[in-house]
Amino acid sequence: MTKTDCSLKTQFLHFGAIFILSLCWINVLPQSMLYDINVIQKLEIEFSQANWDYQLDTAKTGSNCYIMADWIKVNGVQFDSVGVKYKGNSSYDSTYVKNPLHIALDEFKNQSLEGYTDIKLSNGHSDPSMIREVLAYGILSEYLDCPAANFAQVYINGTYIGLYTNTESITREFCSDHFYSSDGTFIKASPVDPGPYSRSNLKYISADSSDYFHLYEIKSVYGWNDLVSLCDALTNLTVDMDSLFDIDRILWMLAFNNIIVNLDSYSGAFAQNYYLYKDQHQQYNAVVWDLNMCFGGFPFAGMQGGGMGSLTIADMQNLPVSLHFNDSDWALIKNTMSNSRFKKIYHAHLRTIAEDLVASGGYADRAQSFQVLVDTAVQSDTNRFFSYEDFLGGLDTDVPFGSYVIPGISNLMEARLDYLEATDEFNYSRPLISEVGPDNANPGLNSEVFINALVTDTDESTVLLFYRFAVSENFVPKQMFDDGLNHDGAADDGIYGASVLMSSEWLDYFIYAENSLAAALAPAKAEHEYFSLKADVVTIDPGDVVINEFLAINQTDTTDEDGQHEDWIELFNKTNLPKDLYGLYLSDDYTNPAKFAFPVNTVIEPKGFLVVWADEDSATSSFLHSNFRLAGTGEDILLSDIDGNIFDSLSFGPQVADVSMGRCPDGNGTFEVMENTTFNTWNCEIGIPESPVSGEDIIIYPNPVATFLTLKNTKSFAVEYEIFNVLCELCSAGRFQEETRLNVGNWNPGLYYVIINKSTAFKIVIADEQ
Repeated sequence: MTKTDCSLKTQFLHFGAIFILSLCWINVLPQSMLYDINVIQKLEIEFSQANWDYQLDTAKTGSNCYIMADWIKVNGVQFDSVGVKYKGNSSYDSTYVKNPLHIALDEFKNQSLEGYTDIKLSNGHSDPSMIREVLAYGILSEYLDCPAANFAQVYINGTYIGLYTNTESITREFCSDHFYSSDGTFIKASPVDPGPYSRSNLKYISADSSDYFHLYEIKSVYGWNDLVSLCDALTNLTVDMDSLFDIDRILWMLAFNNIIVNLDSYSGAFAQNYYLYKDQHQQYNAVVWDLNMCFGGFPFAGMQGGGMGSLTIADMQNLPVSLHFNDSDWALIKNTMSNSRFKKIYHAHLRTIAEDLVASGGYADRAQSFQVLVDTAVQSDTNRFFSYEDFLGGLDTDVPFGSYVIPGISNLMEARLDYLEATDEFNYSRPLISEVGPDNANPGLNSEVFINALVTDTDESTVLLFYRFAVSENFVPKQMFDDGLNHDGAADDGIYGASVLMSSEWLDYFIYAENSLAAALAPAKAEHEYFSLKADVVTIDPGDVVINEFLAINQTDTTDEDGQHEDWIELFNKTNLPKDLYGLYLSDDYTNPAKFAFPVNTVIEPKGFLVVWADEDSATSSFLHSNFRLAGTGEDILLSDIDGNIFDSLSFGPQVADVSMGRCPDGNGTFEVMENTTFNTWNCEIGIPESPVSGEDIIIYPNPVATFLTLKNTKSFAVEYEIFNVLCELCSAGRFQEETRLNVGNWNPGLYYVIINKSTAFKIVIADEQ
């Protein structure tokens, strides 16, 4: 029998003593809706202050503080007492009706939306097409970790202000999600008063950190000394760039900036609009920010020693791929491109972007679809900075803007492709890599596996296998050989091989090769994309181990082995046998379920507990420390396997310090606020039923069930039922008086929840029909 997924997805939350599913908690929207690229968000802001615009202008030019709005509605969901302020430099003006906005949901009240506390909205100030920023972030996301972005219509006190770009804020949570820590040095490079003599270019000024205050903002608790040391190393020392930076992220950033002429960036006149985050490997990771003036919207490349370096449209169409390679005012570019291997990878990345999105016409297809999506919203936006005709011609019409002309996106990119394809860098003969794969598609744990690839037109010593065993680790290089001794066929046949000990369930890898002129990678988007190989590992059965209790704000509760008050997650083994959690993963993000991998021999005893400290602590010890924290404002926790099967999950809202939430009964009950935390022990005094599928008035059988499930009611009145799977999808609902019989034979096997009258929860297991 073919199993099918049940549908009608809905969000759920375990909060208080009530298991809320179909009703949903008021401040929770369907996952990822806030940045759904296909949905224009509706944001309604209400101020009771009649002079709200004056107050926002005053705050912007003064202390830059937030003004309290009475409420904001996001797609109809209301948040009370939120912070609002104007943001931006050239895009802000006190005379504008449509200014860029920063909304802080948690400025005056502990609340969040899908785990996000900040909403940042840019106003399309220098973009006739109205789609530049969303288009560019979508392109960048294929090569680099970057913010999500989509469109939003903004209303204030019932008046439509206009169409905005809604861009994910780069916060500590962003760093945790993408770089697996959040306490490292975190630098925003954006001058207070940007200019050709005021650049955030990482150039050394002095040993006095105060000399950098006008150029950078430290978003972490500390970091000024790190910033000074970084600038000193780039300017005055011979540095190993690979140890200072996640160099691949730097190369993708520079390639992206160059190919789409994004000069309001590190690559342009002000060397600004990027973040650097120092991760647990002590490497700085680059994050691109503020793309509203890309595709030639800011035609100033900058000049060594100062000067704007103004460009015509023709200059931008023919922007050299070697921009600032030898300029010390762009120390990051100069130092990176002085390395032959990095320069070759940069050229390879340029070719990949050009082939993927420009030569294929992919960028134009996306742009046209976005213009169709926002057309009505643009027409009704009377505060836009360009005419509706300019919007319609945003791809192929050049539009005057102040002292320069903004190119149509296609006008720029088609000519840019012609230029790039004529350069030496694009025409160098480069290695060809194909037939990449392992000699064993199902290796056993701790077995030796050989990775092979057919590589031609390469220097033999440069063929490298890069591999890692976890997404939070760095890729490690290992030379590959064509000598007939590495499961590579005959010597000198062009097939290269290298062995790896499969010491983990999961192996990520890619291939690198170069010759005297050029480099190639397979896959071409490496390190952002890569090949993966799964070991043959048997995991526990779904439902055996569940999330049992958690504490998201630990101020005075239990401490870890280092005496630190850290967030924690408690698991419970419901069975009478010990269970090894190796092969399972814990995460706080459905888009990245394999964040934290349980180590080999992580055994949880029968009817026993296991605590994971959610503290981003990478230290190796006998205690478990995950590479993520829990958000006190609310988020998700999920337990899954490497194939994405969810074994258990929950969504929670804003939490109270030192107050945990746990199941009662342990392992089976609904989550409720605990009177006292019960770290690593029973939550409830009552016993633990093996299969709690009956209550005083409701009987549900059989359990497990393969085909027909019976719900029996001994109450004197009819009851309502709802059945959800572990993904919170509604599978069945109805009303019955005495008994109802459901055919569940075509449902996927696994754990399900039966909710009676939206208050009483039972668990059932659907098994494969034998």
